[in-house]
Amino acid sequence: MDTAVIDHLRGWIGKSQTDEDLISERQARLMAATVDYPLERIAAGQPLPPLWHWVYFLNGLPPAELGRDGHPARGGFLPPVPLSNRMWAGGRVAFLRPIPIGASVRKVSTILSVEHKQGRSGDLVFVTVLHELFLTEGTLCLREEHDIVYREPQPLAKPVPVADAASPAGVSRSLTPTSTLLFRYSALTFNGHRIHYDADYCREVEGYPNLVIHGPLNATLLAQLAEAVGGRPIREFSYRGVSPAFLGETITFNVQCDGDAVRLRALLGNGAPSMQAEARLA
Repeated sequence: MDTAVIDHLRGWIGKSQTDEDLISERQARLMAATVDYPLERIAAGQPLPPLWHWVYFLNGLPPAELGRDGHPARGGFLPPVPLSNRMWAGGRVAFLRPIPIGASVRKVSTILSVEHKQGRSGDLVFVTVLHELFLTEGTLCLREEHDIVYREPQPLAKPVPVADAASPAGVSRSLTPTSTLLFRYSALTFNGHRIHYDADYCREVEGYPNLVIHGPLNATLLAQLAEAVGGRPIREFSYRGVSPAFLGETITFNVQCDGDAVRLRALLGNGAPSMQAEARLA
């Protein structure tokens, strides 16, 4: 990619935007129903479960302001990266204070970095966005660095199983996501990205064999399992997408606890990792 293009994209570094939202109990209950979380734990004043802030602060644009992929057209808050495929690559989240359900929260987002890398399949551009969530009195509750990757469509390499995938230690749960689950999560996050609901677009434009399971959905399910097994709230959570998971595949969510440290993986049917994560318990 031309150096002048990268320099232009780096002009977005430091760009910031602010939003406010009510962490409504109704939205949390809809999320609980979607990911099979106990409804009795959802009530005003109770802490929002980890990573559920992704179903708030939703940005809805009219059709004329959307790109072909269903996302907002590029060149607004995010830089106009000239690579067609955009994916949620991973991130790092620090849970500093509980976010009470029913609270009003302010979110400040800032472009931290724009990095160009040359992968085996061509150009990659990584954009990292810092999100900070504050209660109305100014208390910082959550700090998140969100990595977005852009690339051109390419033939997908066959995922390689990890060495110990045949009998992973710790606690595991399996899930075969359905199109209903993908629809409900897209609706809750107001995510118009067509890779999650338009199979023809997946195959013909972005080069995927089927609908793609949301990366943040896998991360949320891993964080949920970490708290359930660890018996304590998460203090820090980092995750990285390794290989896409597709509709029809069974995903095994595995958690291994070692004191406050938790190692997590979302494994595909052949044992290859779809997502890897680490957590620290409070």
